[in-house]
Amino acid sequence: MTRTRTLGTLAAVVGYLAFVEFTSGVLQGYYTPMLTDIARHLGIHDADVNWLEGTQLMLSALVVPAFAKLGDMVGHKRMLLISTALTAAAALVLPFTDSFGVFLVAWTLMGFYVVWLPLEIALIWSRSRRMEGRSTITAKAAGLLVAALEGGAILGALAGGALVDVLPLTVVLLVPAILIVVCFFVILFGVKESPDPTGGAFDTVGLILISLALVCFTGGLSLLRLEGGLVNPWSWAVVLLGIVLVVPFVLWELRRDDPLIDVRMFRSPALGPVFLTAGLFGVSVLGAQAPLSTFARTDPGVHGYGLGTSGFQTSLIIGLYLIAMIAGALLFPLVARRTTPRLTLMGASLLVGIGFLLFLPFHDTYAQVVTNMVIAGLGSGALVAALPAAAASGAPAMQTGVATGLTNSVKTVGGAIASCVFGIALLNGVAESAGAAAEGTAGSLAGYFTVWIVCGVTALVAAVTLVFVPKTAFTDRPAEVEASPVV
Repeated sequence: MTRTRTLGTLAAVVGYLAFVEFTSGVLQGYYTPMLTDIARHLGIHDADVNWLEGTQLMLSALVVPAFAKLGDMVGHKRMLLISTALTAAAALVLPFTDSFGVFLVAWTLMGFYVVWLPLEIALIWSRSRRMEGRSTITAKAAGLLVAALEGGAILGALAGGALVDVLPLTVVLLVPAILIVVCFFVILFGVKESPDPTGGAFDTVGLILISLALVCFTGGLSLLRLEGGLVNPWSWAVVLLGIVLVVPFVLWELRRDDPLIDVRMFRSPALGPVFLTAGLFGVSVLGAQAPLSTFARTDPGVHGYGLGTSGFQTSLIIGLYLIAMIAGALLFPLVARRTTPRLTLMGASLLVGIGFLLFLPFHDTYAQVVTNMVIAGLGSGALVAALPAAAASGAPAMQTGVATGLTNSVKTVGGAIASCVFGIALLNGVAESAGAAAEGTAGSLAGYFTVWIVCGVTALVAAVTLVFVPKTAFTDRPAEVEASPVV
């Protein structure tokens, strides 16, 4: 009876949000198998694919704090609708241009979809306010949403990989745009608004300050990727300016009674390590997607490395990785209940680290790559579900949306940094790669080794970081919640 009641509660809380995350998953999986085809269509180098990833991550880092705060203030459903409309408009541009500049702008604006999951977790946390076992309900609901997300990503990856082999790219790119339009109406008619929005005045000055900091920081990273950027002092100066601009933002937020981001949350013994873990996790879950796809598509007969897979074969690798992520997301609340959420997060981070470090000796065959991706996928799925839920359970009552949004913002910043580093790494040594004269668009093997090492080490550092989280964090018992105050 208790299990039936819990499932009924979950269904009532989650509702149509699962379809929203299914759509998000399609977007995240659909394009990956065809990144090489998109690069050829636009006439760009494989390493330049990271520009698409990097600029979208930059926009994501900008919009998540604003939309998360506005969700708390005026309603999470309302902000879901706005972000979905913007994503749909951008997606409808992609099929009808072969200009890299126009494609890059539209692709970047599609980054609004990243606000969906943190807004949904905040909505679930708000809707479950009067329910017993609120943290457990939120964790389970998050697992179901991530399962829907990864299910959509699997279908998207398989469909994208299959369609790009048989249909014109214009037709292939139109499919996800239509799905986003359908998603808009599902939200409009199926999702209930979160109760008791906080209202208040929006911190416009805070948004401007953090936006300037993020634009300078991520823009500087982009400049570093240009030819000669690493030795250009102006590139480094822009990156440094972005870091320095965080200081006036923090000072401003500390003076506000209702800040855009309560920066004191970063000093919380429970939340601080969670945010840091999210940033480190972003390196692999966001920054490594394009390199893994292009590595699989690289012809070993020409370059001496890679798998030489077709679009559909690449989508199968991604599909198996995403199935592992679904398993990780659904297993997280079960394992956390038998141990603790903290230990489960640590174990998930270790799995990600092990999976990527296994690429160093084992990357020559299809089976080896799949095995590595499944191990990393189990840990990644648990982290995708657990981090926003953990932030919601450890956050002040009036900052739930902001806290869940921060996990995404910090994750996207980590992904943006990784995208820059990986882009530079893949370009480095291209001239020395075997067959460069025949096909000078492939990355370097040394660059791929850099990707795997960075992803593995950052995941292991995240596991160590979580050691400092209070042992009883992210649970429902009052004494435990009070053990992690925001001071």
